[in-house]
Amino acid sequence: MNVVSKDELIEIGYTKCTAQSIIREAKALMVQRGYNFYNNKRLGRVPKEVVEQITGIIF
Repeated sequence: MNVVSKDELIEIGYTKCTAQSIIREAKALMVQRGYNFYNNKRLGRVPKEVVEQITGIIF
């Protein structure tokens, strides 16, 4: 499984705040799907597929 971090989103061209929001939203979505591992403040990487669903951009 490939993962994406906030810093990688910033490299693509998102602002820091937007990148953080995308990661936060992706983590919430993963928790809804039953992956309670993502309910952790210090975790900053989420699956690439979830970020692609949120942003509509394919990495």
